[in-house]
Amino acid sequence: MIKEYFNSDDTLFDITEKYPETIPVFVSKGFPQIGDESKRGKFGKTLTLENALLFKKINPETFGDLLSDTISGEREKGFLDADSKVDKEKDDTLKVEGLLPCPVRIPLTESLESFIEDYKKKNNYEIQYELKAASMGLDWLTDSLVNEENDKNLSDLFISAGFDLFFDEKLFGKFKKKGIFKDMTGMSRLNLMFDNEDIDLKDPRGHYSVISVVPAVFLINKNELNGRKMPESWEDLLSPEFEKSVSLPIGDFDLFNAILLNIYKKYGEEAVIKLGKSLLESMHPSEMVKSERKKIDRPTVTIMPYFFTKMTKGDGPMVAVWPKDGAIISPIFMLSKTEKGDKLKSLVEFFASVEVGEILSHRGLFPSTNPDVDNRIPEDNKFMWIGWDYIYSNDIAGLLKKCEDLFHNSTGEA
Repeated sequence: MIKEYFNSDDTLFDITEKYPETIPVFVSKGFPQIGDESKRGKFGKTLTLENALLFKKINPETFGDLLSDTISGEREKGFLDADSKVDKEKDDTLKVEGLLPCPVRIPLTESLESFIEDYKKKNNYEIQYELKAASMGLDWLTDSLVNEENDKNLSDLFISAGFDLFFDEKLFGKFKKKGIFKDMTGMSRLNLMFDNEDIDLKDPRGHYSVISVVPAVFLINKNELNGRKMPESWEDLLSPEFEKSVSLPIGDFDLFNAILLNIYKKYGEEAVIKLGKSLLESMHPSEMVKSERKKIDRPTVTIMPYFFTKMTKGDGPMVAVWPKDGAIISPIFMLSKTEKGDKLKSLVEFFASVEVGEILSHRGLFPSTNPDVDNRIPEDNKFMWIGWDYIYSNDIAGLLKKCEDLFHNSTGEA
């Protein structure tokens, strides 16, 4: 197989080093090590593309075309070109940075490109953005924030799921205290799924916007229950009978951190320890949906984003269960700088729009907070969310570190 950008004898490391936009493709097709920066070099250097596809029984021509389309598509849109990077020295430019969930990144950026084209016709400002796939991690962004003290050097709008970026006092916390961010979505109310006493995602202090959520649900292998009752809640999952029976999305930091925080808040320290004891192994969701094919160590329960449950076969042993006590959610947050309010407002409204909401909800199964989006989720399906009072009353970064230590110590991985 010879393609324009790579050959079949190129290693996975060489391909992803040259074309980092291919990392989410490899991860989604069952190579989670490629999404882990610490493992990518060691794993990727030992495996050629030809051998990797042979091992996974993936059609090389089809996969090769997918990689080529991803690379050419990114370059045609200028996502990785030098002039599309955020130039923080330009004053007449709105700068956007952050992470987008892999399943919706390309359609969202295509929609953003259309918005930018129209925006340029009506305004003297440019819009530059760097919105990477969530699987690439936050290091590229956090490294630039740790030593930054001047909010003038920050981009104007940030988007990302998870708690570790926006609530760390060493990162965005120090800027949020200055009051430089404001919710400018203009939504007086959110989607009814998220605008009630049980789960209110609207920030009462008006700093953060939430445009969508990533729900965590169960995928249960009925063949592995062995007489045990099918777990219907997080509390069921923490019972001793499910020790060493659960696969967790540890590599998906945004969702895993949300799980840790919610379990800690609702059930306490002991519950986080029990969650650690339940761990059989960590798998990427693309592996989880095929876990019944494993010859050994098949998990009874896998915890994964709701999106990936739709990849299972309806006639197989894998059954998706929405927890009765609520699917734990990792919100997709948006932070907008107040000082650019007039120029930024239409861009903020774009990200909070029905158009973007339907991409997130219908194509990624990430329910939107826009009140006019039909999220196509039964009203009986609940969510679990730690709440703004809890966020503002605790050191979230410190609490995450505590939960991670409790979890890993209980698994014996520490």
